Amino acid sequence: MKAEQNELLVRTGPGTPMGELFRRYWHPILLSWELPEPDCPPVRVKCLGERMVAFRDTQGRLGLIDEFCAHRGVSLWFGRNEECGLRCPYHGWKYDVNGQCVEVPSEPVESGFCRKIKLKSYPLTERGGVIWVYMGPADQTPPLPEWEFATVPAEQSYMSKRTQECNWLQAMEGGIDSSHVSFLHSGQLNHDPLFKGAKGNQYNLGDKRPVFEVVESEGGLYIGARRNAEDNQYYWRITPWVMPCFTMVPPRGDHPMHGHFWVPMDDENCMAWSFDYHPVRALSELEREAMEAGKGIHVRVDKHFRPLQNRDNDYLMDRASQKSGRNFSGIEGIGMQDASLQESMGPIQDRTRENLVSTDNGIIMARHRLIKAAKELAAKGTLPPGRDVAHQKVRSVAVVLPSGTPFKEGAGEALKAREGIAQTSV
Repeated sequence: MKAEQNELLVRTGPGTPMGELFRRYWHPILLSWELPEPDCPPVRVKCLGERMVAFRDTQGRLGLIDEFCAHRGVSLWFGRNEECGLRCPYHGWKYDVNGQCVEVPSEPVESGFCRKIKLKSYPLTERGGVIWVYMGPADQTPPLPEWEFATVPAEQSYMSKRTQECNWLQAMEGGIDSSHVSFLHSGQLNHDPLFKGAKGNQYNLGDKRPVFEVVESEGGLYIGARRNAEDNQYYWRITPWVMPCFTMVPPRGDHPMHGHFWVPMDDENCMAWSFDYHPVRALSELEREAMEAGKGIHVRVDKHFRPLQNRDNDYLMDRASQKSGRNFSGIEGIGMQDASLQESMGPIQDRTRENLVSTDNGIIMARHRLIKAAKELAAKGTLPPGRDVAHQKVRSVAVVLPSGTPFKEGAGEALKAREGIAQTSV
């Protein structure tokens, strides 16, 4: 990859081509419980290189505004959330959920001074236990998010988040790379409570040379990884990628389905959102306990959502476990196995030094599609794929098909989210 292509892909701040593309979508930004009630404390938010504070006002309305008071730049995280507004504790300037200044105590009311002061603000919406933000032009606002995990009953779904100390793209590319499962996660497949027992695990461990086929979808890509199964058949793991940063892991048996959003905080950090859900049943008590304990794709974090396993403690690597083969990487937990290696590439991976192979076809096509969409948005104002509700109604699939059957044809309707119908899994 050329250096300028890498720069286009990884920079998401205001005014950058990829930053403008990201600003044409709804993104998860807070868990609903972070703003649990009216007039609760505000929360710091960093997204796409912008520092903001979110709050829920006296009437329960959600606001996301510039973090810094327009007076002398005090952080409004220190503000008092009271009487339908966030008041700066320094000199009492007060702002509503739209960033409009509604009170400047030192100035006469009749002067109308406060009406001239307005902070940047962005609209929020709440669904599926998640607060979502749209940071683009108002006249290009897409429909509200309709991902399946956010529309099933609450007892069927679970969401967590964690910070990841690297650029969003190298994190997201791990989410569409099925080939590493046969190595990096091999020790977890038969031990993790959210993975073990599935027939597909045997295929993952038995064939470590997957063949990749990638086809375009309306919203992004379907990435098919083919492994040998019995009787002249293939085991297919089909990963949907929906632009710009939604990935979904193929299921295992009757375990819940899961996936991620990889949302840039700035160019060197992202927020990894991890969801689990089952389309037709409630999560069991044991499943939910496992998720809360950091099993499956989830991770144990501190109060700032930084993983307890991190670069400062070498991710609690256990060389004895690595050597024994129980844990291929020596790092516990599927989520942290991925994050540790992605962070090891540095804050921003230098893709000019890569040597890609056939199993990287999904990554290659995703990069091409992102670059093309960002350039067309900048040059022509063409809105990118992945914004329509129909593009979000996707599922990952694990299926055994006869050799010679194209995976998209063989999976068929199973690739679509269908209410009341279970996932297609092995």
